Amino acid sequence: MTNWLAGMTITAARLNDGIDATTTASGLTAASGFSVNDFRGYKSGKIIVIDMYMLRTGGTITATTGNITDTAICTVPSGWRPTNGTINGAWDDGTSEGGFVVGTDGICTLRTASGDIILNRNIRLHAAFVID
Repeated sequence: MTNWLAGMTITAARLNDGIDATTTASGLTAASGFSVNDFRGYKSGKIIVIDMYMLRTGGTITATTGNITDTAICTVPSGWRPTNGTINGAWDDGTSEGGFVVGTDGICTLRTASGDIILNRNIRLHAAFVID
């Protein structure tokens, strides 16, 4: 039996997967009643990860047994959107949490909440997906 690891040296070139990540911190647009605190997008190959940090500047969005009226919160820039259908993500504000969706048009819509979303509440949204 041959030891295929014999003589194999680990080098920086061997550890490099050959795909440098592309990043962005610009282009996120807030919907009415929200403002952008921060945005980070990471893309490597066909994988995209987006992190949005938003501030509620409008009135209270009231949760009733885990449900809220679908509420647009922001729009992700072109090139950072799902390409083949709607993607689900999770959000939290340190007190409440819920789900949101990102459409192929880039619109992020809050769909569920475990509690009310009030004025001056910071909301963190995260989604990761594969594009075509």
